[in-house]
Amino acid sequence: MNYSHNIKRKLTKKIKVGNVEIGGDSPISVQTMTNTLTHDIESTLQQIHDIEKEGCDIVRVSIPDEASSKALKSIIPNMNIPLIADIHFHYKRALEAAENGAHCLRINPGNIGSNEKIKEVIEAAKQNNIPIRIGVNAGSLEKQILDKFKSPTAEALFESAKLNIRLLEDLNFDNFKISVKASNIFTSVESYKMLSDYCNYPLHLGITEAGSYFSGSIKSSIGLGMLLYNGIGDTVRVSLSDHPTQEVKVGFEMLKSLNLRDYGVTIISCPSCARQQFDVIKTVKSVESKLSHIKKPITVSIIGCVVNGPGEATMTNIGITGGGNNTHMVYVDGKKSHRIQNENLVDYLVEKIEEKVELLYQ
Repeated sequence: MNYSHNIKRKLTKKIKVGNVEIGGDSPISVQTMTNTLTHDIESTLQQIHDIEKEGCDIVRVSIPDEASSKALKSIIPNMNIPLIADIHFHYKRALEAAENGAHCLRINPGNIGSNEKIKEVIEAAKQNNIPIRIGVNAGSLEKQILDKFKSPTAEALFESAKLNIRLLEDLNFDNFKISVKASNIFTSVESYKMLSDYCNYPLHLGITEAGSYFSGSIKSSIGLGMLLYNGIGDTVRVSLSDHPTQEVKVGFEMLKSLNLRDYGVTIISCPSCARQQFDVIKTVKSVESKLSHIKKPITVSIIGCVVNGPGEATMTNIGITGGGNNTHMVYVDGKKSHRIQNENLVDYLVEKIEEKVELLYQ
C-alpha cells in the first residue's frame, strides 16, 4: 500500500467488522448503504453485488422491522463483504440482527431507550463477537443535550458521543467505532476533531445528507478531506442522493487523491485547450468508462499536446501526448516507447492499459 509520507494517521484501537480490520494501521475502508427495502431480498442482494463489483469494503443495510432482520438469514450467505445492520429505534431488531449473522450493529444508544435495553444489545454483540458503531447524528440528538446547547452544535455532538462512550464502557464493552455526523461541514469537522482528541476508538467519517451526486461529492470531499489530511478517520461513507455505487466511487477517489488507498485506474489528463491534437475530454470519458472494471492500481496520463505531456508521462505507467498530423507519442513506465498514427485512440489506449495491468499483476 502506497501511503503518503505527508499524512500521519492517528493510530486508533483496532476492531474487526467481519474480515475487515478497522483502525490502527489498517487501510481506511470505504463503505456505503443500500437504499432498497431490506426484506426485498432479491433487490437488496442485487444492489450489494453491484457495490461489491466497485470494490466496496463494507455495506450497511437498514433494519426497521422484523421482516428485514429475518431477511439477513438469506442475504448474508450470498454476499462477500461484511454487513452492518442499521438499527433505528427498536432494540429487538438489534438482537435479531446479531442472531441472524450481522457483522456489526449500528445504533444510536440515545434512541434505543432504557439502559436495560442497551445492555441487552451489548450482550447480543458480545455473544456473537461483533462490534457496534455508535452513530451520533445532528438530526437525532438526545433531548437533554439539545436543551443544553439549543442547537446541534459541534459541542453538542461531542457531548452526545462522550455520553454514549461512557454508557458502553460502563457495560464493559469497548469493541466499537463511533461517528459524529452533521450535514454542516464545519460542525462535522470540529466535532470529529474534538472526539479524536478525546478518545482512541476508531472513527467512522461522514457528512450526513450531503446532497446530490455533484454537490454532495464536493461537500464530502472538502469535509472528509480536511479530517483525513490531518490523520483523522478509519473508515468513510460518502452520503449521496444517488446509487450506492456512486458513493463507493467517490469514496475511493477521495482516498486515492490523498494517497491513502491505491485503487483502480488513475487518469492524469489536461483540461484541453487550443493546443490539443485530439479530443481530450471525449477520449478521457470513454477510456475511463471502458476501464471501470479494473480495480488494480495503475496510472495513466492523457495529455493533448507536447507542452506538459512528456513531463506528466514520466510519472505514469502508460502515457500519451498529442502531436501534429494525428501522430502521438506513447510512453510506457515513464519512457518514450513508440509513436502511433491514425489509430482509434480510445480502443488503442484501453488495450495497452489492460495489457499493462496484466503484466503488473500476473
